[in-house]
Amino acid sequence: MEVALVYNMKKEESDVSEDGGDPSSQHITDVSTQIREKAVGADTYAEWDTAETVYAVRDALALRHSITMIEADHDAFEKLRALTPDIVFNIAEGQNGVSREAQIPAMLEMLGIPYTGSDALTLAICLDKSRAKEILSYHKIPTAKFSVIDSLSDLSSFQAAFPCMVKPLNEGSSKGIFDASLVYSQNDLRKQVEKVLSTYDEPVIVEEFLPGREFTVAMIGNGSTAEVLPIVEILFDSLPKGVNPIYSFEAKWIWDQASSPLDIFKCPAKLDPALQTSIADLCKKAYRVLRCRDWSRIDVRLDKNGIPNIIEINPLPGILPKVEDNSCFPKAARAAGMSYDEMLNRVLDEACKRHRLAI
Repeated sequence: MEVALVYNMKKEESDVSEDGGDPSSQHITDVSTQIREKAVGADTYAEWDTAETVYAVRDALALRHSITMIEADHDAFEKLRALTPDIVFNIAEGQNGVSREAQIPAMLEMLGIPYTGSDALTLAICLDKSRAKEILSYHKIPTAKFSVIDSLSDLSSFQAAFPCMVKPLNEGSSKGIFDASLVYSQNDLRKQVEKVLSTYDEPVIVEEFLPGREFTVAMIGNGSTAEVLPIVEILFDSLPKGVNPIYSFEAKWIWDQASSPLDIFKCPAKLDPALQTSIADLCKKAYRVLRCRDWSRIDVRLDKNGIPNIIEINPLPGILPKVEDNSCFPKAARAAGMSYDEMLNRVLDEACKRHRLAI
């Protein structure tokens, strides 16, 4: 089968982690300040894949198919139109605009080319945290209470229940979510809102903080046969002392390095049967309601009463190839007995079945 791999490749920023591998020897406030100063610029390409990941995906798919690589840039449309592959394996995050993840799927739909993963509408909705949460709320799926802040003037009439989380509205890969994003006062709220507005030039979502355990749930498949892979728990007690219990940009990209990985994940998570069923059922419902296809990763956190809530839906999940990279979707797949190569070809197979293409 002729498969086009469409991707965005990260611009490597070697200086982002040069002093962030082990913060234990420095005062945590100083380290966090240094990290934020570097990461605000470096997180521009946080959503994109590394060259190592892109080539690992290529090599996995090439075990069974003929692969053509197409970067998701301004020339992508013409290249796809000329190539007309049997199917596209889409991992492109896009670069510009709040619908950037939807751009390649929209092009492919115009050209009539099948592709893996969720459609343009689902990708656009899931990147806009408020729109996704509105749909979840309509369907009575638990998610943290939230408000959208468009400008600092909105705070004059805003009543926050502290602590609360402050995030950019339209970002993934923990962009704009730092240790300081969990705020405990009106003054800190204003500072963080102002920082997000000025840095990312987009609205801010302020969410009720959920104080319970956090999990991430990988799913593969479609319809009634969509499969929940072994659940991953995020262990916040593995983070440096003095930081907040959130999976921040620092935790994901700075403190957790392949050369010195944090012992931050437990997979399969240690869960009693009732809670495991509750989380799985919640994710299946969210997957169905938001019309995810082929694969997604869903972030879940328990509220103060121990009830699972959806944090975010990630229809283009991170797929770093190395075990030591602590990438959650591959980690869950390995726990389910799949190798990295098998995981990616399983996703392609699911898309081929959905498109009624011969595998």
